[in-house]
Amino acid sequence: MVRSRLTQMVSKLRSLKEAEQAQASILKAALWDHSGIAPKLISFACLSPAGSLSHAQAIFQETSMDNPFVCNTMMRAYSKSAFPIKAVLIYNHMHGARVECDHFTYNFVLKACGKILWCTKDDARAVERIGVASKGAEIHCRVWKVGFDQDQYVQNSLLHVYSQCGSVSHARRLFDEMTQRTVASWNIIISAYDRSGDFASADRLLESMPARNVVSWNTLMGRYVRMGDLAAAKKVFLEMPERDAVSWNSMIAGYIQVKDYNGALSLFHEMSNANIEATEITLISVLGACAETGALNVGGMIHESLEAKGYKIEGYLGIALIDMYSKCGNLSRAWEVFSRVNMKPVSCWNAMIVGLAVHGYSDEALELFAEMERRIAGVRPNRVTFIGVLIACSHKGLVDKGREFFGRMRKEYKIEPDMKHYGCMVDLLSRWGLLSEAYEMIKSMPFQANSVLWRTLLGACRVHGNVELAELSFQELTDLEPTQDGDYVLLSNIYSEARRWGDVELLRGEMIDFSVTKRPGSSNIEMK
Repeated sequence: MVRSRLTQMVSKLRSLKEAEQAQASILKAALWDHSGIAPKLISFACLSPAGSLSHAQAIFQETSMDNPFVCNTMMRAYSKSAFPIKAVLIYNHMHGARVECDHFTYNFVLKACGKILWCTKDDARAVERIGVASKGAEIHCRVWKVGFDQDQYVQNSLLHVYSQCGSVSHARRLFDEMTQRTVASWNIIISAYDRSGDFASADRLLESMPARNVVSWNTLMGRYVRMGDLAAAKKVFLEMPERDAVSWNSMIAGYIQVKDYNGALSLFHEMSNANIEATEITLISVLGACAETGALNVGGMIHESLEAKGYKIEGYLGIALIDMYSKCGNLSRAWEVFSRVNMKPVSCWNAMIVGLAVHGYSDEALELFAEMERRIAGVRPNRVTFIGVLIACSHKGLVDKGREFFGRMRKEYKIEPDMKHYGCMVDLLSRWGLLSEAYEMIKSMPFQANSVLWRTLLGACRVHGNVELAELSFQELTDLEPTQDGDYVLLSNIYSEARRWGDVELLRGEMIDFSVTKRPGSSNIEMK
């Protein structure tokens, strides 16, 4: 009787609080090992918008972890999350513990591999990509060995993995060998050619498709978005026989890519008026636009709507909210979201650390970084993390700490500094009067400095009255690009403060000779 009542209770769960109450009742009734109850509880926590993946993981670890359905459910959830690598770890556990794998197992782990490859496509983590691509090939061999190589869902997942890791030839060979090709199969291989830049092959396949669906049109539109041809993308969007949420997402992403954030927000409002329900990807893109335009009200309304619907803020959505609140200056709300996110990937920590650092909360940013490092099962800092840390040091004047962190990047974390890291160090040294050291750092960089670095040093030369370095910085700027009016004005002011009036006259004469006009200052204010 108790077992039946608890089974019904778990089947009707609507919130995480109800799930926790049901879990307590199950433990009290000593029915935790009953085969039908724990899997349903995990399934709710994993897959329901009101659930929590971290809570599901905690329940999963309390079970014997040998139930194929439960393992598959966890893999399915992780393959859609910000932690797809955990799905691969569960798959490894299943093989190590000899838990039976079925076609769902292989489908979900391959989707996870594809997600990892997609997430790292613009990253420098080449080793990780190679490892995941090798894992995909290993799974392909196992799929063939156990006889799931003819399952169309597994085949499509394999196609997706090969296309994401750039092995278009492998993907095409698999496609050609398929006995039954679905519309999804055609779309995946066309998308693979698109990503590789072989548009001719993509167009030939598109023309020979037996039937197209909305995904086919989305693939074509996505090509134009990636190329930055927003006009062509919009033409496809308007001519599509039908549109889904992905169609709207692609167009919104296109506007954001060309930095037309107001256009993205306007399209989001059109999407809402068309009664198309926004997906998580839509909201992440829109929150990014809110962050860039300072549209705190729109971002806040999205957050309130999610909370009203009982959505658990996790993963990429949590990161987008933290980033939006941070860039809009509402750090208390950013911290509130950060504190509620249970499973924090490195991007989540980065959003909060950079947000605190940029707004001058240097001590808090460095404390958060220290907490990130202290966590036993924590995440590893990456390039963006150290940008936030160096900004914090710069704002606080922690020159020695800045040097220490800059050195630790290489020695401890094997991260080679890029232009942004050098920029942070030049800003730190320049801001606190170490102009010669800043100059030497710029000159000793393993790549050519950009105008931003020299302009940073030029501005610091005025604050600290270093005319000689100002002249060197100005000369470097003129060698890099057509000098801007602001650079002339800045050097002119440095000469004026040093009472070198002859140089001021020469500089102004040079501005006239090169037709450099001083633009008048301006400001703007948004009303209503």
